[in-house]
Amino acid sequence: MKADLKAAQEVVELITGGWRAQAVHTAAKLGLPDHIEAGRTTSGELAEATGAEEEGIRRLMRLLVAMGVFEGDHETGYRNTPVATALLDRPGTLRDMCLLYGEEFYTAWGNAVECFTTLTAGFELAYGKPLYSYLDGHDDLAVRFQRTMKAGNLFFDYVPEIFDFSGGKTVVDCGGGNGHLLSVILEAAPDARGALIDREHVIPIARDYLSGTIGLDRVELHAGDMFKAVPQGGDVYLFCRVLAGWSDDAVVEAFRHCRHAMAGPGSRLLVLDRTVTDKDSTVLPALWDLHLLMTNGGKHRSVDQFRTLLDRAGFDVERIAELPMETTALVAAPRASE
Repeated sequence: MKADLKAAQEVVELITGGWRAQAVHTAAKLGLPDHIEAGRTTSGELAEATGAEEEGIRRLMRLLVAMGVFEGDHETGYRNTPVATALLDRPGTLRDMCLLYGEEFYTAWGNAVECFTTLTAGFELAYGKPLYSYLDGHDDLAVRFQRTMKAGNLFFDYVPEIFDFSGGKTVVDCGGGNGHLLSVILEAAPDARGALIDREHVIPIARDYLSGTIGLDRVELHAGDMFKAVPQGGDVYLFCRVLAGWSDDAVVEAFRHCRHAMAGPGSRLLVLDRTVTDKDSTVLPALWDLHLLMTNGGKHRSVDQFRTLLDRAGFDVERIAELPMETTALVAAPRASE
């Protein structure tokens, strides 16, 4: 009986995915897209610029050209494709994501079997501490992590299209990170004000970012734990991709804090996150669900699971909207009877 060559080819492509990822990571680490952008287009020039062996660069580039990251060849020189341009060392690219995923998170995935069989985060197995505790003691990694989060926020520009933040509303971003989403919202609603709460080491990052975008005169920054308290008097409370690493009880408690802190019955709570389904799932949510388990022991929830948690906290889901990158927005209203 002849082997199923198509199936065998698919298996080979699947199991060599890590090699491909490391090849792209190496290109970003060595700054190859930047060197090519600067006119160093031959293997020799790239080797000299990076301190690498020319043969190593030539063989690496052979694969990366085949993968579509670069164009050209050893004899005529190499050119950046749009993929390579997305890895340039400049604000707004995916370079920091590539470095983080190719180093610390790649190391975490080396513990996949134990992670998936014991539900222990691969990052904690690899580094001996939970992700966020580890970030608290490693400032450079914390900055790269925040930049990575920003790079993955391709849907942020569409958030003002699914909810009206105007009318002098106060928008509270819970776990708001560097303030990117809040800045997008406040730029779209010039009469709105904002507040951001996050861990103490994140606040300086948010201050730097917001001071360079919308300015600090429209924003209050709060160092604290959103599972213990949130800023008072908000008209909109946001939770954007920050709930996956926390238990159901902790999430309900955070929602309840918002419920009691809201300015009035017209206030709303927004949850922006990827949601999962066990039937006819696409790859991206399923993959990121495993990645959450790998990095912080978390998980993505289904829409029905979010409904249940919001219900426990005294909210009714008013509307559901879809955002790019398979992201879901749930708009919830506080129940008048509670």
